[in-house]
Amino acid sequence: MIRSGFAAALFLLLASAAHAQTVTLPRTPQSMVGFYGGASIDPEQTYVGVFFQTRPIANRFHFRPGIDGGFGNDLRVATFNIDFIARFPLGASGWDLIQGGGPVIVLTKFDGFDGTETSAGGSYVFGFAHRSGFFGEFRIGGGGSPNLKMGAGYGLKF
Repeated sequence: MIRSGFAAALFLLLASAAHAQTVTLPRTPQSMVGFYGGASIDPEQTYVGVFFQTRPIANRFHFRPGIDGGFGNDLRVATFNIDFIARFPLGASGWDLIQGGGPVIVLTKFDGFDGTETSAGGSYVFGFAHRSGFFGEFRIGGGGSPNLKMGAGYGLKF
């Protein structure tokens, strides 16, 4: 009886008040239209572009087609990207790790020459995106597309 009374008193002394906890609700998946720009290496150019990103297709995977145009180094390059990307939240920071890639169709126009060269290849995308819409990314390409693109942009959710 004394042991039971001592254990009950100990539990009462160690008990703490219960406080309400906030629960973070999951984000509402949204589609996005975005604009981006940056610089590429091999060929050395600046580029600008637009993209459309779908709502998640399966969990965190999105379809993100886009088009961009590169200027400089005596040529113009139009790149059609057909990307599938995954977004991985980085805790409660508001940032996501993005990675993915897909096929690329490239149209190249050399200054001073008639005609356009068409080629196909692929690319890999790696970067970070904030839930506000800002993002920065690196794109490694092959098969006619620039070898490396470094850019930043902003996406408008709807």
